[in-house]
Amino acid sequence: MKQSLVRTSKFLSRVLRHKPGSIGIELDANGWTSVDVLLTQAAAAGRSLSRADLEDVVATNDKQRFSFSDDGSRIRANQGHSVKVDLGLLSITPPDLLFHGTVERFVSAIRAQGLLAQKRHHVHLSPNREIATSVGKRRGEPIVLEVCAGAMHAAGYEFYRSANGVWLTERVPPEYIKFFVD
Repeated sequence: MKQSLVRTSKFLSRVLRHKPGSIGIELDANGWTSVDVLLTQAAAAGRSLSRADLEDVVATNDKQRFSFSDDGSRIRANQGHSVKVDLGLLSITPPDLLFHGTVERFVSAIRAQGLLAQKRHHVHLSPNREIATSVGKRRGEPIVLEVCAGAMHAAGYEFYRSANGVWLTERVPPEYIKFFVD
Protein backbone atom coordinates (compact mmCIF):
# COMPACT_ATOMS: atom_id res chain seq x y z
CA MET A 1 0.00 0.00 0.00
CA LYS A 2 1.28 3.46 -0.84
CA GLN A 3 2.59 5.49 2.10
CA SER A 4 -0.09 8.16 1.60
CA LEU A 5 -2.79 5.46 1.89
CA VAL A 6 -1.19 4.14 5.07
CA ARG A 7 -1.20 7.64 6.58
CA THR A 8 -4.83 8.13 5.56
CA SER A 9 -5.80 4.74 7.02
CA LYS A 10 -4.11 5.57 10.33
CA PHE A 11 -5.82 8.96 10.41
CA LEU A 12 -9.22 7.38 9.72
CA SER A 13 -8.61 4.73 12.39
CA ARG A 14 -7.92 7.45 14.93
CA VAL A 15 -10.96 9.59 14.13
CA LEU A 16 -13.47 6.83 13.28
CA ARG A 17 -12.50 4.40 16.05
CA HIS A 18 -11.01 6.37 18.92
CA LYS A 19 -11.07 10.18 18.78
CA PRO A 20 -13.75 11.63 16.52
CA GLY A 21 -13.75 14.84 18.57
CA SER A 22 -10.11 15.45 17.73
CA ILE A 23 -11.27 16.93 14.41
CA GLY A 24 -14.76 17.95 15.53
CA ILE A 25 -16.84 15.12 14.09
CA GLU A 26 -19.44 13.01 15.83
CA LEU A 27 -20.27 9.37 15.26
CA ASP A 28 -23.90 8.32 15.41
CA ALA A 29 -25.01 5.44 17.63
CA ASN A 30 -23.88 2.95 14.97
CA GLY A 31 -20.48 4.54 14.35
CA TRP A 32 -21.35 6.38 11.12
CA THR A 33 -20.39 9.94 10.23
CA SER A 34 -21.12 12.02 7.16
CA VAL A 35 -18.44 11.81 4.46
CA ASP A 36 -18.92 15.52 3.69
CA VAL A 37 -18.54 16.51 7.34
CA LEU A 38 -15.48 14.25 7.73
CA LEU A 39 -13.79 15.84 4.68
CA THR A 40 -14.63 19.38 5.84
CA GLN A 41 -13.47 18.81 9.42
CA ALA A 42 -10.32 16.96 8.32
CA ALA A 43 -9.39 19.94 6.13
CA ALA A 44 -10.09 22.36 8.99
CA ALA A 45 -7.75 20.26 11.15
CA GLY A 46 -5.01 20.48 8.51
CA ARG A 47 -5.56 17.06 6.93
CA SER A 48 -6.51 17.46 3.28
CA LEU A 49 -8.51 14.48 2.01
CA SER A 50 -10.68 13.97 -1.02
CA ARG A 51 -13.60 11.65 -1.63
CA ALA A 52 -11.28 9.70 -3.95
CA ASP A 53 -8.78 9.29 -1.09
CA LEU A 54 -11.51 7.79 1.09
CA GLU A 55 -12.70 5.51 -1.68
CA ASP A 56 -9.14 4.33 -2.26
CA VAL A 57 -8.59 3.49 1.42
CA VAL A 58 -11.96 1.74 1.76
CA ALA A 59 -11.30 -0.31 -1.38
CA THR A 60 -7.63 -1.17 -0.85
CA ASN A 61 -7.03 -1.35 2.92
CA ASP A 62 -5.63 -4.83 3.51
CA LYS A 63 -7.70 -5.30 6.65
CA GLN A 64 -10.86 -3.70 5.18
CA ARG A 65 -11.19 -1.50 8.26
CA PHE A 66 -13.75 0.92 6.83
CA SER A 67 -17.10 0.85 5.03
CA PHE A 68 -19.36 3.29 3.26
CA SER A 69 -23.10 3.24 3.83
CA ASP A 70 -25.16 1.78 0.99
CA ASP A 71 -25.78 5.25 -0.44
CA GLY A 72 -22.14 6.29 0.02
CA SER A 73 -22.98 9.34 2.12
CA ARG A 74 -21.55 8.00 5.39
CA ILE A 75 -18.41 6.15 6.49
CA ARG A 76 -17.47 4.14 9.57
CA ALA A 77 -14.85 1.78 10.94
CA ASN A 78 -15.92 -1.87 10.80
CA GLN A 79 -14.69 -2.67 14.32
CA GLY A 80 -12.01 -1.78 16.86
CA HIS A 81 -13.73 1.17 18.49
CA SER A 82 -12.76 2.47 21.89
CA VAL A 83 -15.69 4.93 21.79
CA LYS A 84 -19.20 3.69 22.44
CA VAL A 85 -20.93 2.52 19.26
CA ASP A 86 -23.34 -0.27 18.37
CA LEU A 87 -22.34 -1.76 15.05
CA GLY A 88 -25.65 -3.62 14.86
CA LEU A 89 -23.94 -6.99 14.52
CA LEU A 90 -26.02 -10.10 15.12
CA SER A 91 -24.76 -12.94 17.28
CA ILE A 92 -23.83 -15.88 15.05
CA THR A 93 -22.32 -19.33 15.43
CA PRO A 94 -18.54 -19.23 14.93
CA PRO A 95 -16.39 -21.95 13.38
CA ASP A 96 -14.91 -24.45 15.83
CA LEU A 97 -11.52 -22.72 15.76
CA LEU A 98 -10.57 -19.07 15.43
CA PHE A 99 -7.12 -17.54 15.82
CA HIS A 100 -5.49 -14.65 17.64
CA GLY A 101 -2.13 -13.13 16.72
CA THR A 102 0.00 -11.74 19.52
CA VAL A 103 3.64 -11.57 20.63
CA GLU A 104 5.61 -13.30 23.39
CA ARG A 105 5.48 -10.42 25.89
CA PHE A 106 1.69 -10.78 26.21
CA VAL A 107 1.50 -14.58 26.51
CA SER A 108 1.88 -14.82 30.31
CA ALA A 109 -0.94 -12.31 30.87
CA ILE A 110 -3.11 -14.16 28.34
CA ARG A 111 -2.39 -17.47 30.13
CA ALA A 112 -3.55 -15.91 33.40
CA GLN A 113 -6.51 -13.80 32.26
CA GLY A 114 -7.38 -14.97 28.77
CA LEU A 115 -7.96 -12.51 25.96
CA LEU A 116 -9.59 -9.30 27.13
CA ALA A 117 -11.05 -6.48 25.06
CA GLN A 118 -8.90 -3.94 26.95
CA LYS A 119 -9.96 -0.47 25.74
CA ARG A 120 -11.96 -1.84 22.82
CA HIS A 121 -15.46 -3.28 22.78
CA HIS A 122 -14.41 -6.78 21.73
CA VAL A 123 -11.55 -9.21 21.39
CA HIS A 124 -10.62 -9.53 17.70
CA LEU A 125 -10.19 -13.02 16.29
CA SER A 126 -9.09 -14.11 12.84
CA PRO A 127 -10.73 -16.79 10.69
CA ASN A 128 -7.38 -18.35 9.79
CA ARG A 129 -3.79 -18.69 10.97
CA GLU A 130 -2.38 -16.54 8.14
CA ILE A 131 -4.39 -13.46 9.07
CA ALA A 132 -3.60 -13.94 12.76
CA THR A 133 0.09 -14.15 11.88
CA SER A 134 -0.07 -10.84 10.00
CA VAL A 135 -1.86 -9.24 12.97
CA GLY A 136 0.81 -10.49 15.38
CA LYS A 137 3.63 -9.25 13.13
CA ARG A 138 2.64 -5.64 13.77
CA ARG A 139 4.25 -5.85 17.22
CA GLY A 140 7.15 -8.24 16.64
CA GLU A 141 7.67 -11.95 16.12
CA PRO A 142 4.12 -13.33 15.89
CA ILE A 143 2.65 -16.05 18.07
CA VAL A 144 -0.67 -17.48 16.95
CA LEU A 145 -3.11 -18.79 19.55
CA GLU A 146 -6.00 -21.09 18.70
CA VAL A 147 -9.33 -20.19 20.24
CA CYS A 148 -11.87 -22.98 20.75
CA ALA A 149 -14.73 -20.79 19.56
CA GLY A 150 -17.17 -23.65 19.00
CA ALA A 151 -16.80 -24.79 22.61
CA MET A 152 -17.12 -21.21 23.85
CA HIS A 153 -20.30 -20.71 21.84
CA ALA A 154 -21.72 -23.99 23.20
CA ALA A 155 -20.99 -22.65 26.70
CA GLY A 156 -23.03 -19.50 26.00
CA TYR A 157 -20.46 -16.99 24.75
CA GLU A 158 -21.64 -14.78 21.92
CA PHE A 159 -19.72 -14.17 18.72
CA TYR A 160 -20.15 -11.58 15.99
CA ARG A 161 -18.55 -11.15 12.58
CA SER A 162 -17.82 -7.64 11.34
CA ALA A 163 -18.22 -6.50 7.75
CA ASN A 164 -14.57 -7.32 7.02
CA GLY A 165 -14.69 -10.87 8.41
CA VAL A 166 -13.08 -10.22 11.79
CA TRP A 167 -14.68 -12.30 14.53
CA LEU A 168 -15.56 -10.50 17.76
CA THR A 169 -16.38 -11.65 21.28
CA GLU A 170 -16.30 -9.88 24.64
CA ARG A 171 -13.55 -12.05 26.14
CA VAL A 172 -11.85 -15.42 25.77
CA PRO A 173 -11.16 -17.24 29.04
CA PRO A 174 -7.79 -19.05 29.16
CA GLU A 175 -9.39 -22.50 29.22
CA TYR A 176 -10.55 -21.93 25.61
CA ILE A 177 -7.08 -21.02 24.31
CA LYS A 178 -4.53 -23.46 22.89
CA PHE A 179 -1.02 -22.18 23.56
CA PHE A 180 1.83 -23.48 21.39
CA VAL A 181 4.66 -21.65 23.15
CA ASP A 182 6.77 -22.59 26.18
